Order: sequence, then C-alpha cells, then structure tokens
Amino acid sequence: MLLNLSKRPQPGFLATACLACLLSFASPAAAEIETARDLMDAGNYQAAMAELLPAARAGNAEAEELIGVMYASGLGVERDDVRAFEWYLRASLKGHAGAQSGIGWYYEVGRGMPAPDLVRAYTWYVLSAIGGDPDAAISQEEVVKKMSREQIEQANILIEDYRVWLYPFR
Repeated sequence: MLLNLSKRPQPGFLATACLACLLSFASPAAAEIETARDLMDAGNYQAAMAELLPAARAGNAEAEELIGVMYASGLGVERDDVRAFEWYLRASLKGHAGAQSGIGWYYEVGRGMPAPDLVRAYTWYVLSAIGGDPDAAISQEEVVKKMSREQIEQANILIEDYRVWLYPFR
C-alpha cells in the first residue's frame, strides 16, 4: 500500500502511525513473555527459559521476575535461592510489585541468607503493596507483628527512600 503524500493526512494519522511503530518495538518482548508463560503452563520450562532470557537480559522486569520464579521453585533449573533472589531484585528495582513481594518473602524467611531480616522484609512488602500487589498488604501485616518499634522505624526510613525513587507519583 502506498501513501499519497500529495494529500493532507487525516487527523490522528500521525499519532496512529507513531503508535503502530512503538508497538512493533514493544511486541517482540511481550510475545516472548506470553509464549514463555504458555510454555511454563505446559511444563516446558527449558523452552520457557529460552524465551525469557533475551527479554530479561534486555532489562524486561516481567521476564526477570519469571526467571526468579523458576529458580525459586526449581522449574526446569536446579533450585537456587541466590539466583532467584538476584533475578527478583533486578525486577524489583524496576518497580515490579510481584518481584518486590518475592524479595520481601526471601528476607522474611531468610531462605538463601544468613538470617531473616524483618526490616527489609517489611520494606519490600510495603513497596509491593504501593506497586499494586494485592497479597503484599497481608504479608506486611504478618511481618509487622514480629517487629519491634525500632525495626519499624528503620523500615519506614528505607520505604521512603525507595518509594520516592520507585513510585514518585504515588
């Protein structure tokens, strides 16, 4: 199809063309992630990992979080809490609420760490709740019951430091 440039484009033509161009750049990663989810649902974890790695290495938080899930649960890979935590952390620092909740859980139970860290667990659960994870508020309420007033105050300082960076408009 050729465009007739001698005529004035219809209103909205440029916006539609720009949107189509942007979607063509965004859709490969989205397609990879959707394909990876389908493969995970089918139990084909090695193929799912092959789909996720390019997007994750390009910085896609959704792909990073899913790789974290795979390492945390030993899905197609040997369970590795350190690697799971690191993949979750990458996604968390990009504002991925589900990964933030995962980080909170790792700190809460101390899996793969020398000991639990309730201050950081609470911090990440609160950030996850701010980001929209519906289960994070429940986790936050459970952790705060185990914390001293001093620990809560320390966590609130960290929460504010991260919140203004991760969620500047919330």
